Amino acid sequence: MGFIWSIIIGILAGFIAGKIMKGSGFGLILNLIVGVVGGLLGGWIFTLLGLGVNGIIGNLVMSTIGAVVLLWIISLFSRKKE
Repeated sequence: MGFIWSIIIGILAGFIAGKIMKGSGFGLILNLIVGVVGGLLGGWIFTLLGLGVNGIIGNLVMSTIGAVVLLWIISLFSRKKE
């Protein structure tokens, strides 16, 4: 998997995770950051569970799951007090 594919998958994973968690994306740069960090987190989670992925679709699913978990963790710390 090349560097360009990793960036594309990161952008897509961040965009999809933004849609799942908040209903909208964060913009290209933040989607990239969320997707890449989500990919690392997803890889770590999948390794702990003994799961492996193959191909672009598998990496996209793994990165998206990691990005959703990342956004969920961020939302725990950034809840607004009412």
